[in-house]
Amino acid sequence: MIHCSEQPTAVLREKVAMNALPEFFSRAFAAVAAETRRQNVQLAGPPFALYLGMPAETVDVEAGFPITDTLADAGTVVASMLPETEAYEAMHTGPYDTLESTYTVVQDQIKSAGKRPSDTMWEYYLNGPPTERDPQKWQTRVVWPAA
Repeated sequence: MIHCSEQPTAVLREKVAMNALPEFFSRAFAAVAAETRRQNVQLAGPPFALYLGMPAETVDVEAGFPITDTLADAGTVVASMLPETEAYEAMHTGPYDTLESTYTVVQDQIKSAGKRPSDTMWEYYLNGPPTERDPQKWQTRVVWPAA
């Protein structure tokens, strides 16, 4: 288990169909990067997605970047926050369509510790498109709070 400190973020938040997530992420990361540059706000880490509720056919999701400064809301790009929490984490290497297996491992760790997984979780995209073409080399850090 790890302790996660509260982290300011700049995000685009929408309710998205699961099969539309790649397009949403592409659009969100581009919009947030452009707005943070426009406001001279420094990024504090890799792109991420925060899932607010358990994914089903659709999911309420924020996608963007951790930031070091305050961001003024600008249209659909808004300031948000990753929560301070106790969480379990795992590193996933491979294509995004195999992330479910990593979530299963993390969920099993949470349950083995006698805890209950939160319905909120997030992913940091450490290595993936467009910087790495080979999906087998993509790296995603999964963070799943537990109580």
